[in-house]
Amino acid sequence: MRFGLKLAAALSAVFVMSACTSVEPAPEPDPDTQRRLSSGPVVGFFSENGAPTWLGVPYAQSTAGDNRWRAPQPALSRDDLFQAVSHPEPCPQIVNRLSTETTGLPVGALLGAEDCLKLDVYAPASAESGAAGLPVMMWIHGGSNTWGYASQYDGSKLAQEQGVVVVVVQYRLGPLGFFAHPDIDEGQGANFALLDQIAALNWIHEEIAQFGGDPENVTIFGESAGGQNVAALLASPLASGLFHRAIVQSGFFDSVPLDEARIGDVNSAIPAADRMRAAGGDQDLRALSLQTVFDAYNLGDPRAELPRVIADGVSLPREGLASAFDSLDTFNAVPVITGTNRDEMKLFNALNDDLTRRRFGLLISIRDRAYYDRLSHYQSRLWRILAVDQAAARMSGAGHDAIWAYRFDWDEGGRLLTMDLSTIFGAAHAMEIPFVFNHFDFFGQLDRALFNRRNEDRRDALAASMGAYWAAFAREGDPGAAGGPDWPRWSADPELMRFDAPSPELMDGRDSLALLLSDLSSDPALNAAQICRAAQALSNWRDELEDQILTQTDCAA
Repeated sequence: MRFGLKLAAALSAVFVMSACTSVEPAPEPDPDTQRRLSSGPVVGFFSENGAPTWLGVPYAQSTAGDNRWRAPQPALSRDDLFQAVSHPEPCPQIVNRLSTETTGLPVGALLGAEDCLKLDVYAPASAESGAAGLPVMMWIHGGSNTWGYASQYDGSKLAQEQGVVVVVVQYRLGPLGFFAHPDIDEGQGANFALLDQIAALNWIHEEIAQFGGDPENVTIFGESAGGQNVAALLASPLASGLFHRAIVQSGFFDSVPLDEARIGDVNSAIPAADRMRAAGGDQDLRALSLQTVFDAYNLGDPRAELPRVIADGVSLPREGLASAFDSLDTFNAVPVITGTNRDEMKLFNALNDDLTRRRFGLLISIRDRAYYDRLSHYQSRLWRILAVDQAAARMSGAGHDAIWAYRFDWDEGGRLLTMDLSTIFGAAHAMEIPFVFNHFDFFGQLDRALFNRRNEDRRDALAASMGAYWAAFAREGDPGAAGGPDWPRWSADPELMRFDAPSPELMDGRDSLALLLSDLSSDPALNAAQICRAAQALSNWRDELEDQILTQTDCAA
């Protein structure tokens, strides 16, 4: 599947028109937020809504030098008071068109530092250190597992309004997060990003009570690549017992075979390491500069995938991530919510020159509205089938019944100049994140068009409902009727929660690839050429399904 770098490119291209460059000064530490951790004292501050907040708290040591491509080591102890009032520096990554606006660095530059294994903590004002703990929700950010950072997310409103402790974690990315070279294999596997997330869960187990959280009630949740990482933690034997519920938002249940990650293509570990050594004078891989490591990858080429989420036989089963869910013996069978957005693929199709035009490099117009909508519909359905229907079927077939599914449908974004955002993006990929966090300062200047006064009451009501469901699930392991109608478990005749303004409602129906292809083959809105064009787009996205897709739509050559 050649999708991850396309995702990063689409996100950065969309957000270039929305990023902000202002940097606010760090707040003053408040002594009422001082806590004592095993590594030493820490002090934070109160967010604008009164939520106690601690930013950039180390959960592990720097991964530079001898610690590169090794399991994370516990944070060093210190006697001085650590002022947790600024977001941590990002983990190393390549600047894209979003981060160039926020950092001032050019696209393609190297951003971040290896001393990045830090996290942000948001608690409700009611939280008391050492008291009866509140539910903990650990957020794993998206970004194709190649970019992203904690400062993109503000958990203060989710914490304050829903009575949970929110932890936003950073982890190693790109070639530092996933590297399957045999020369550095010391039994820790190839998924260093997952080892970081497991280290963060261990930190939560040891320290979160100081922030009012319950270490025996931890929910992991994440979106896109973060959702895939949640799925990976569900399948990881190393994460057993460290979390108690899981929410997968628009995440896949895929992994890369170990042999492919080592020598499958130009960006696999062995050929990439050969280029590193050639550029670095045959130094030890851990002694190479960050620039040399990242220069070995052609991360700007959407045809070259960087192997991520690797079936290494250590942090993930060698048989692969998806197959782990076939047996209760091979995954951490905690309660799970999984879902997708109705128009996931519109985010990417909006930046596809075959489907849209751009004036002044910015203003998007759709070439063929009917085809654009129908193609996005089938692509987004395929996303749902893979992330919801097939995943839920595997888990339930294994005997796990604590599964809930949703679809996010909100599409009331306003206009930006000549662009109707409700049509171009609709309920696109990542659109649900501001609703989960009830924080609509998310897409930069684009927020003013997407989230405007006309849709304020309806979206606020929907955000309150989503937050209530997520928090109830974190609290009880069952979303129940916390934010609207009672949300039933997945079943043979499933009902999904449909999140749309002003309030959620249930929707019927299981989906499958066979049903999708049958609908596509007979779609009255498309002619024969368009049907085959759409079928080819589906198979290009998921090459392993190519034969089935092209054959069932009568589009095989």
